[in-house]
Amino acid sequence: FENEVRVCVWVGYLTNYVYVASSLDDFIATKDGGLDWLTEIPNPEKSDYGYAEFSSGIDAIVMGRKTFEKVLTFDFWPYEKPVFVLSKSLDSVPENLVGKVEIVNGDLRQLVEALKDRGFQNLYIDGGRVIQSFLAEDLIDEMIISWIPILLGDGVPLFGKLKDSLKFSHKKTESYKALVQSHYTRIRD
Repeated sequence: FENEVRVCVWVGYLTNYVYVASSLDDFIATKDGGLDWLTEIPNPEKSDYGYAEFSSGIDAIVMGRKTFEKVLTFDFWPYEKPVFVLSKSLDSVPENLVGKVEIVNGDLRQLVEALKDRGFQNLYIDGGRVIQSFLAEDLIDEMIISWIPILLGDGVPLFGKLKDSLKFSHKKTESYKALVQSHYTRIRD
């Protein structure tokens, strides 16, 4: 019972989520950052695969520079929540995104604490290197991974090397016609 209380206190304090699609061979983009393979999967149900429900529960998005630059190539800005871009090289955002996007950098734990102090309790962590960095610092609490039935052969990996293993508990798996989506929660001692 004590462990359950600690987990609840942690989740109530701040939750960092990963919501991502991955190929069966663990890539989230092609080698050149391409995402076309994601739009090629059949979606006869016109499902958002739970994304609207997921995004309604987050306060802000933290993404890397490469992910941000990729999103800038889309026809529209897809986020209603504030976006924080981790970058050491960017110093400004396009004029149309001022007030929607903020460039940040520095120690991830301090960044998460600073965002919490600003009222952002539930963060959506996005981008290959950013996800890997948050995992390396043990700052991911839940992962929702949509496994797309394709082998890319090479690309941007979802996971990287860790100094210590991180245990997750399987919450549930949902099967759609085009993919399987698994939910995992971090087990903390």
